[in-house]
Amino acid sequence: MSQVSDVSLANQGFSAFRSELNNILGAINTSHLGTSAPGSLAAGSIWVDSSSAGTHTLKYYDGSDSITLCNVNTSANTVDFIDSSVTTELVGDTSPQLGGMLDVNGNALGDGTLELLKFSETGSAVNEFTIANAAAGAGPTLSASGTETNIDINITPKGTGEVNIASGNLNYAGTAVTATGAELNKLASAGTLKQAGKETIWVPANAMTPTESNGCADIAKVETTSGRPDLNVLDFDASSDEHAQFSVAFPKQWNLGTITFQCFWTSTATDTDGVSFGLQGVGMGDNETQDAAYGTAIVVDDACQGAAEELYVTAESSAVTIAGTPADDDLTYFRIFRDVSDANDTAAEDARLIGVKIFFTTDAANDA
Repeated sequence: MSQVSDVSLANQGFSAFRSELNNILGAINTSHLGTSAPGSLAAGSIWVDSSSAGTHTLKYYDGSDSITLCNVNTSANTVDFIDSSVTTELVGDTSPQLGGMLDVNGNALGDGTLELLKFSETGSAVNEFTIANAAAGAGPTLSASGTETNIDINITPKGTGEVNIASGNLNYAGTAVTATGAELNKLASAGTLKQAGKETIWVPANAMTPTESNGCADIAKVETTSGRPDLNVLDFDASSDEHAQFSVAFPKQWNLGTITFQCFWTSTATDTDGVSFGLQGVGMGDNETQDAAYGTAIVVDDACQGAAEELYVTAESSAVTIAGTPADDDLTYFRIFRDVSDANDTAAEDARLIGVKIFFTTDAANDA
């Protein structure tokens, strides 16, 4: 501790005078460093409080109190000014740090002439941006943060300005968006842009033929009333399973997965008995044999609902697996039949098939 009780030299011998002068000069030289205020304080005195380990506190005595000016961290060699606005250049500080929120006071960040980044503040704000850097192989993140659970991010150009993203740089949920702006603009008009998804193919009865073995009756044209629709139907007996077949060359858009189907049919009877239709399929490609076994049949049930010649539409079936490992450009053969051994099939008369709707799923918008 380098402190003295006063800085006034008394009349004394030379040796005592020299000792007292050295003590006063030592106290001045160390800024009256000590763990408590020196006895020599007078209004205007500045002294250093060393009572806190690792910290020297510079204080000014105003005649009644010692006012703290700053704290000096003797380990980190940093200065924290108290109750003051400090204007200084940070050029010489290669690693400046904030001890609290930076208030730009309505100003922008820039080179002193040109603005680089401008801030505005909402008095009731609870949400903000968080900017995070990233390690090698990952990109930095700009995210919304705040007290609320779900927070939007808003980007607002000025006037007629636009938000521009360089070609090939847009990614959504891990998938690169490769469509052009012109292609995306087609979404503005409903129906102009075909989407991948569930599709249907209608196969009328007159596009089917009875199978060579256990086939149903040949196509019949049934007149309802003159000038009204004629029915082109395949008749399936009630006494034994009868079959017909048709083929489909699916578009390349097909995802090569399972399909489902609905049967459109009618009856010659006026009753509410049931009928069961089954469908199975097999596919083959170029240079593959067509002498191949069908896959497992899936059966869908339905029932008459009243008068003869009413249109009946079955529910959509469960999934039908196509045998033969389907591939692009395959030809798929289907066999449809009446399953008279099914417990639901109770109709005693012919079931008249009008056609079948095939449901399949695409994974592309076209066959390119």
